Amino acid sequence: MDDKVSNINTHLVEERKSKRMPNTIFDFFGRIPQIFQKWTESNLEQLRKNDWKPKTIEHLVIMEKDSQTQLELNLDKQMKAWKENIHWVDQPPEINVTVPKGSLCNLNLRVKVGLPPDAVFNIIIDPENKRVFKNIKEVISRKVLVDEGMRQVIEVEQAALWRFLWWSGTISVHVYVDQNRKNHTVKFKQGKSGFMKKFEGCWKIEPLFVDEQLCYPDKPETVAEYDVCTAGKGRVGSILNLQQLIQPAIVPPPPISWYLRGITTKTTQMLINDLITETARLRVGASDTISEQDFDLNYNNGKHSSTSDISNIKERWCQRRRTRKNQRLRDQTL
Repeated sequence: MDDKVSNINTHLVEERKSKRMPNTIFDFFGRIPQIFQKWTESNLEQLRKNDWKPKTIEHLVIMEKDSQTQLELNLDKQMKAWKENIHWVDQPPEINVTVPKGSLCNLNLRVKVGLPPDAVFNIIIDPENKRVFKNIKEVISRKVLVDEGMRQVIEVEQAALWRFLWWSGTISVHVYVDQNRKNHTVKFKQGKSGFMKKFEGCWKIEPLFVDEQLCYPDKPETVAEYDVCTAGKGRVGSILNLQQLIQPAIVPPPPISWYLRGITTKTTQMLINDLITETARLRVGASDTISEQDFDLNYNNGKHSSTSDISNIKERWCQRRRTRKNQRLRDQTL
């Protein structure tokens, strides 16, 4: 009898424990918000003691302004080095044109420029750069879509002039431009489609250590290392690269495709010649020891002759027509 009573009591105790367990579990989960709140308050208090401040929007804007100010100081320092030593001979660009399947041409250009990357970047992104680039007739519209300080995305529509051999004209160009000063890139992509199915590319500017021999036997890898080993006297130039893909809605057959490819190449050469002229003008402005006559003489000595290019292209095309004509006469004879 006692054993039965003992078993019943034990069973009742176990039953009470099992009934209380869910309540205990729910109580634990119910206290989680309070536990998290206490933990957060404790950590925030510790951060306040360490003078930590959250990075608000205003704080980020101040950081961007500080970065911009530092870039301007660095550019002034680099231009000072050019002021002390202005000697530079501009060279013609290296242009390589390929014809991928289904496109008109893929153009790759590389040229060395006698100004720092930030100065070249300023010329390319300047909203008023039609005074520099003669093939820009007018800027029809310009709208800033994104502005992150060092990076902007801009919608641009402009009327561009083209000239090739005996022909010239105007074409409307609508592009989205993503310009990033941090890595000195300017990417562009066609907006409204029309005659062109695809028109896109990228400018990329890399530093060129003009006076690298002053660092011998060391070989600097960064602008900071170059500045140290030249004691701040080394000039920083630029290596400008352009990659551009052009694909019309309908790829025309030869000889029209040859004409269009020639127009593209010639227009790009005009663009680079205008850029080089502007960089030479800025170098003259930075120097107190060179006259405008000296500038004209130095620039013309290093400048690429566009007249000879036109003559060579004309001669090649005349030769191509003569060859095709002779081939047809031989075929008729046979």
